[in-house]
Amino acid sequence: MTPSMVLLLLSPLIIWRFYSRIRRLTVRQRSKAWRHWSSATLFPLLILTLAWTALGKPLALTSLLAAAVAGIGLAIWGLKLTRFETTEQGYFYTPNAHIGIALSLLFAGRLVFRIVNLYGADVAGAPKGLGDFAKSPLTLLVFGLLAGYYAAYAIGVLRWRRAQARIPT
Repeated sequence: MTPSMVLLLLSPLIIWRFYSRIRRLTVRQRSKAWRHWSSATLFPLLILTLAWTALGKPLALTSLLAAAVAGIGLAIWGLKLTRFETTEQGYFYTPNAHIGIALSLLFAGRLVFRIVNLYGADVAGAPKGLGDFAKSPLTLLVFGLLAGYYAAYAIGVLRWRRAQARIPT
């Protein structure tokens, strides 16, 4: 089975997961500490791994790190727009849908571009091969923005949870 055929067969699953992810960004969510801790540790580790990979490419490294800083700033803004609730059932939050959807669409668009490129469509100026995937300045820019945002947002939600736990009821 060719890689193109596998991608074609997996497309409905990928589209469904992406749709459910975007839909979840627009509704009230239960705050789960383990999920926030996962995001707060995994995304910085991924940024460091990709930064290590991009050490020989100054433009790619700068794109990744600058975008991660911009993502942190976006997360701070997003946290100010988030509605937090503490109830008897637990902690809940409703993130700003516009920021989450915009970041998800940006990331999905870049992934589609890279997949089309990797599977043979001739897109001018784009590097070919999996080895160049983590060294593309544009890919690292998009990923850095997303990773910086989600890591900082998770840390912000954890800080809010800790502050709520200190408030006497």
